Amino acid sequence: MLLDTTMPDHLLLNGKKFFLDEIQHYSFRESIPLNGYEAKTLEFCKNWLQGVQEFPVQTSGSTGVPKLLELQRDRMEASAQRTLRIFDLKPEDRVLVCMNTDYIAGMMMLVRGLVGNLHMTIIEPIGNPLANVDPEANFDFIAMVPLQLQTILEQTPEKVTKLNQMKAILLGGAPVGAQLEKLVQVLEVPVYQSYGMTETISHIAVRRLNGDERTDYYTAPPEVRLGLDERGCLTIAAEVTGGETLVTNDLVHLLDEHTFRWIGRADNTINSGGVKVQLEKVEAALGEALTQLGMARRYFAAALPDETLGERLIAVLEGSPLTEVEEENLKGKLSETLTKYEIPKQLGYLPRLPETASGKLDRRGGMALL
Repeated sequence: MLLDTTMPDHLLLNGKKFFLDEIQHYSFRESIPLNGYEAKTLEFCKNWLQGVQEFPVQTSGSTGVPKLLELQRDRMEASAQRTLRIFDLKPEDRVLVCMNTDYIAGMMMLVRGLVGNLHMTIIEPIGNPLANVDPEANFDFIAMVPLQLQTILEQTPEKVTKLNQMKAILLGGAPVGAQLEKLVQVLEVPVYQSYGMTETISHIAVRRLNGDERTDYYTAPPEVRLGLDERGCLTIAAEVTGGETLVTNDLVHLLDEHTFRWIGRADNTINSGGVKVQLEKVEAALGEALTQLGMARRYFAAALPDETLGERLIAVLEGSPLTEVEEENLKGKLSETLTKYEIPKQLGYLPRLPETASGKLDRRGGMALL
C-alpha cells in the first residue's frame, strides 16, 4: 500500500514521534524502545497501512463473556467515514486518542485518523487524558469514556477553555450519569453520547448532551436502518453489518426508523416479587438523587437471589458507607421518582468499583467482590 502524500507524515504516541512510512515497514523497532501498549498500537497501524483486510478485536465483556471477532476492513472504513462526516472532521484536524486501542472504541480512533488523514496524538488510557499531553497542544476531536470527561471537569476545570476549542466530544463505553450530564452544561463544545458496540464497529447513533440541541433520543444517519424485535429490542441494518439485520439486547422506544430512546438491556430486567424492574432506570434515578444530595459517587444497581422475592434489588456505591440518616435521605429522594418496587432494598459499598479493560464499569466483577 502506498502512503497518501497529502496525509500527515507522523503520529505521536506517548510523546514519541513515529513516521508513518517507518510504521508501515516497522523500520523503527530496533531504535526506539517500546512498552507493550505502544507495540500493540503500532502493530495495528502497520497492518492497516499494509492493507490487511481483517482485524481481530475482543469484545469488552461488560455484558457477557468476552469474545473475539474478526472485523472486515471495508466495514471499518465505512464506520470511520461516517464519524468523519457526522463531526465534520477534515484532513489535518487534530485528534487525541485516549481510549484503549485493544478495544473497538480506541481501535476505531486509529482508523479514523488513518482514513481521514488526521493528526493523531495517542496516549495510554488514564483518568484525566489531558494531564499527560503537551499543555500547548490543541485538539479538534476527542472520544472518551464518561469517567474521563468527568475527571477533567472536576479535577482540572481550567481545561474547559481547551475543550471548548474542539469541534466535538464523543462519549461512549458506559452510560452518562446525572452528575456528568449536569457538568457538561458549562461546555460550549457539542458533547455527544454514542450508541454502538463491537459488532456495529463503534457507534451507529448519537445523542446531544448539552446546549439548545440537547435531547433524550439517539439519532442514526440515513444509511442505518433501525427496527424492533418481538421483545422490543433494537435491530440494526447498515453497511457495518454487511446489510444483514443485527438483533441487539437493548430495549428501546423507537420513535422512527432513525431515532430511539434507550431504556436498558433486556438481561438487566429483574423480577422482584413478580414485578419487573429495569436496572438502568434505577441507576438513572440513583445518579440524580446522589447529585441532588451532594453525594456524587459511582454506583450500580444489581440483584441478589431472594427466597421470598425471587430477586432482591440492591444498589452498590463506591466509597465509604453512608450514615443511617444519609441512607434514609437517599431512599426518600428515590421515592420521588421510583415506585416502591424500584427502590433498592439494601445498599452495599466497595472502596472502588472495578472496571473492564476497556474502561467500562464491571457490574459482574463488582458483585463478585461484594
